[in-house]
Amino acid sequence: MTRRVPRLALAGLLLVLGACAVPHARRTDVLFWNQPQREAAFRAMDTHYASNVVHHGTPYPLPAGTPLHPRFADGTTLERYMADHHVAGIMVVQHGKVRLERYGLGAGPATRWTSFSVAKSFTATLVGAALHDGAIHDLDDKVIRYIPELAAGAYRDVTVRQLLTMTSGVRWNEDYADPASDVARMYEGTRQPGVPLLVSYMSALPRQFAPGQQWVYKTGETDLVGILVTRATGRTLAAYLAEKVWEPYGMASDAFWLKDDVDGTEAGGSGVSATLGDYARFGQFLLDGGRAGGRQVLDDGWLADATATHAGIGAPGRGYGYQWWTYDDGGYAGIGIFGQLLHVDPARELVIVQLAAWPVATSDAEALARAAFVRAVIAGAGD
Repeated sequence: MTRRVPRLALAGLLLVLGACAVPHARRTDVLFWNQPQREAAFRAMDTHYASNVVHHGTPYPLPAGTPLHPRFADGTTLERYMADHHVAGIMVVQHGKVRLERYGLGAGPATRWTSFSVAKSFTATLVGAALHDGAIHDLDDKVIRYIPELAAGAYRDVTVRQLLTMTSGVRWNEDYADPASDVARMYEGTRQPGVPLLVSYMSALPRQFAPGQQWVYKTGETDLVGILVTRATGRTLAAYLAEKVWEPYGMASDAFWLKDDVDGTEAGGSGVSATLGDYARFGQFLLDGGRAGGRQVLDDGWLADATATHAGIGAPGRGYGYQWWTYDDGGYAGIGIFGQLLHVDPARELVIVQLAAWPVATSDAEALARAAFVRAVIAGAGD
């Protein structure tokens, strides 16, 4: 690419981030809530944590289509699946029409449910928009071009592309059950004036592998991607998402994006809360080629590149793209802890959304059940 990078709007960034909110609970407390707390809070995260509003536009229609009946290989019913796995909502859109919509846990069409790591895919999509706008010059730029505070540490030679694919080589522990893990502690530490707390934490991490050598899942790195987008564009993630997608494509409701209640930094790796229908619209926006309001939002070739496999994850038939989990059949998914899912299947023009409150953040048994649900939907999609 030969685009010129506009001068970063650092001088006005604190004004863009907005006034600080009254302090809330630690953001990583969510990892250790009990089941009643989870089911109550996942629908109201903006009442627990500071957040920015993602303003919606004129609703993009999602008309009803022919009802779809998932065909589980073991004969499980959809109702049983939802009850057993604490599912708050399921929506399947095919060819732009809603073929399945169900709710549980007291949720409904107006409920905004938290996304956890599905938000990573939102953040990566904003990178595609920032490339299109010329705010980000090239994926092979060094990260320190946009976040110079990282220059003294292990991120000094890491590129934007390596950050997107989680192949930085920086050491990280993503154990959600361990209060001493990096993912549980990344919003803690001593604040430095003008430096996001997350940047201070990440800048002190040691190197484990050479950049580009090894894939290791790191939520903190997607938070860095979010900060990079904000630095490059001079916009909060919420404002940029609203400008590029939420308003022009026609999401039906405002969303929320959680932020640090002192420095205003949004959590690029998690923290979006939206309705079931608007998650499905986001998937449809991607199926529509990343166009909104009659305009191309994403850089040329971005979507195909972002959803291609760039890193192996040690699982047959699966890989990792730019903050998307990829599949050999051409499908891709945003996946969040506690059961969240946005699965896009271009070959079948299919979007599958699941919102949930699993009893644990991650579980092989829960993940296998969710994968079986996706297969059941695909099996029924041809009916």
